[in-house]
Amino acid sequence: MKFDTIIIGGGFAGLVCGIRLQEKGQNCVIISTGQSALHFSSGSLDLLGKLPDGSEVIRPLEAIGRLEEFHPYRKIGVEKVKQYVEDTNQFMERCGVLVQGNSDRNHYRLTPMGMLKQTWLTFEDFTTFENRDKFPWSRVAVINFEGFLDFYTQFIADSFEARGAMCTVSSISLPSVEKLRSNPTEMRSANIARVFDSYESINQLVAALHPMCDEVDMLVLPAVFGLSSPIPMQYLKHRLAKPLCLVATMPPSVPGIRTQQQLTRRFIELGGTFMMGDTVERGSIVDGQIKGIVTTNHGDIELSADNYVLASGSFFSRGIIARPDSVYEPVFNVDVYFDEDRANWYQTDVFASQPYMNFGVKTDVDFHPMMQGKKIGNLYAIGSILSGFNPMQEGCGAGVSILSAMNVADKIVK
Repeated sequence: MKFDTIIIGGGFAGLVCGIRLQEKGQNCVIISTGQSALHFSSGSLDLLGKLPDGSEVIRPLEAIGRLEEFHPYRKIGVEKVKQYVEDTNQFMERCGVLVQGNSDRNHYRLTPMGMLKQTWLTFEDFTTFENRDKFPWSRVAVINFEGFLDFYTQFIADSFEARGAMCTVSSISLPSVEKLRSNPTEMRSANIARVFDSYESINQLVAALHPMCDEVDMLVLPAVFGLSSPIPMQYLKHRLAKPLCLVATMPPSVPGIRTQQQLTRRFIELGGTFMMGDTVERGSIVDGQIKGIVTTNHGDIELSADNYVLASGSFFSRGIIARPDSVYEPVFNVDVYFDEDRANWYQTDVFASQPYMNFGVKTDVDFHPMMQGKKIGNLYAIGSILSGFNPMQEGCGAGVSILSAMNVADKIVK
């Protein structure tokens, strides 16, 4: 089977790259092993929250020039970063993913523990804040569903009260949700969201919340609305007599799953081929070029393309794999940056910046991976598989995924 571009990995970076290529007239296939890291999203897309030395970044675009030259943003270039950042809102809107925020200044959003974290863009489900020291409400009701253990009401209430709000914590029981409690493993965010795909269930919830509305300025609920579409969440907010603040739950993330589905749907609508549940086993390389790949599901049938994009992620999705004494990339065995002294891979303080987060595939300035120091001309790497940045410490994981994907898509088209 022949394509213009083969993308290995169906996460955020792979989908953004595939959509942008399809929009520009290419015929692409995305090969996805399984679950995306978007299923663990807490509802926002980070651009740059801190510099590697730990100093806070308020205006991310102004700070990009202070990053090291090997950082993915610096390889893209400051001016192109600004261009892609401006493109992102319209790109997400075309995919049906509505976001709020801009790149001029980071805003704050709530974490599942009720803390405030800097970010670039936030899904429309969630409330954003300009001031992290004080909430705009004086009386808040934090409400959970009985038996739902992935939403920490007391942590959230304590965080709100530390910022000057008076909080009440309560739980509600609805017959439609109670059915899930017969099996504890069913009481998860995605299953609750399926219950609220029904207007009848949402109306029952509105009736249960109505008595609480008179005493508070804001209702706080877990983000378990709208698994496949934002309509249930929008309908709930419209029906309530008071403003609603949704807070991300522990994984799985309902807004994250919906975003994954919307991006996948957009890619397929544009004519792309999405191979779910398949794994690339190996690729053939001749004279510094990829000639084809072999996947588990297609056996001896080789897939070929003019260009290939490695978007298989980092350790979490096994895009790179750690041995006791080394780190390697399993598909093409391209060069990977890592510290040869394992003692330097991590710090014992779990809250400290972890050096292994900087490990990843070595590329040139055009994101061509290297093999024994030489670039592979028709292979590109994007997203979290790249070396040279720490997504956790710097708060730039989503930004690197989006911007590197757009940059490589444009290079392929040109």
